Amino acid sequence: MNASQSPASLEEIEALVHRFNERVDGALRQAEPGKAWTRSALTRRGAPRCPIHLRELSYDIILRHGDVLAELLAGHPDDLVFVDPYEWVIGYQAPGAVEPIEPLRALTQEATWVDEWGTRWGHAAGGVGATPIGHPLDDWSGLEDYLACRMPDPRAPGRLDGALPSLGMHGPSRFCVGNVSVGLFERLHCLRGMENTLEDLYASPVETERLLDAITDYQVELVRAWGRMPDVDALLLTDDWGTQEALMISPAMWRRIFAGRYRRLCDEAHRNGLLVVFHSCGNVFEIIGDLIEAGVDVIDPLQPEVMDLAAVAREYGGSVAFCGGISDQRLGVQTPEQVRDEVRWLIDTLGAPFDNAYVLAPSNSLMPEIPIENLVALFEACHDQ
Repeated sequence: MNASQSPASLEEIEALVHRFNERVDGALRQAEPGKAWTRSALTRRGAPRCPIHLRELSYDIILRHGDVLAELLAGHPDDLVFVDPYEWVIGYQAPGAVEPIEPLRALTQEATWVDEWGTRWGHAAGGVGATPIGHPLDDWSGLEDYLACRMPDPRAPGRLDGALPSLGMHGPSRFCVGNVSVGLFERLHCLRGMENTLEDLYASPVETERLLDAITDYQVELVRAWGRMPDVDALLLTDDWGTQEALMISPAMWRRIFAGRYRRLCDEAHRNGLLVVFHSCGNVFEIIGDLIEAGVDVIDPLQPEVMDLAAVAREYGGSVAFCGGISDQRLGVQTPEQVRDEVRWLIDTLGAPFDNAYVLAPSNSLMPEIPIENLVALFEACHDQ
């Protein structure tokens, strides 16, 4: 199925996605192993080339480009596999749930649902991703009850079992990154709402830090659980901190409230033999040094529209590995030659001067409006090092 053939029913969508994953995973299993040298690249000990991760996809682009995109990925296999035990915007669902949320239905059609934290999410028909639209702690008077009775259990049996099939397929040969997903700040505003959260940091510091401590404790347990999983090499911590111009809060406040909590998570990951990939969209230049000090091993996604990547390389190259930098926004309007030129510049700027400690990856999910000829140029340029 390609761009001119859009699946009409949920059954057709399920069949297309299943066929897509089977084709891509099958080819990846046959690819030359790269776990060891990828780890060498990300720990800044040198590698023969920059590692690659281009399977950063929404369902929408799979539905648009279908089998053509599957063949492209199969012919150009990734070096890193990002492993999700469940869709992060839906969250963990215990086996036997009375009314389970079907990810494909929720994320390809008009839908709302409530996750295990009590946050209500919405997905618009024709949209990409989902957005919190209801918050379980919009009033601090419910904090004690929430902490005592409504917090999810990070030790719930089977919480990470959804990752086992992917780890079984790819763990022995590929560098596998487990997704911890919604981080400290993101979980805070999923529970409280963004406007409340930004006010809370100033007006309700005691309650805010009490809730943050509980979220951090939860994530520490998740880190330990990932450390017990087979063949996991790193963890993805996600917290979007940047606007198009700067941080959402002052760097001083960020350091006072959040730096130590991130250090705790990184320390726990390292104790379990796991590297830390930290994802934060927007302009986060002011805290890259702090993230390195906290123990982050890889900075992602380096959005080129909002940060000077040459300045990032000059300031922090050699102290941390980089990931991202390929503009998902520009890919939709560039020519194939411009795509190739940008990839070459990124390798020369972020990778080659630092022993290839750079993962070639999009700075966000590849979008359905990207022409297939630009995707071909992207995959070929990344693999032609």
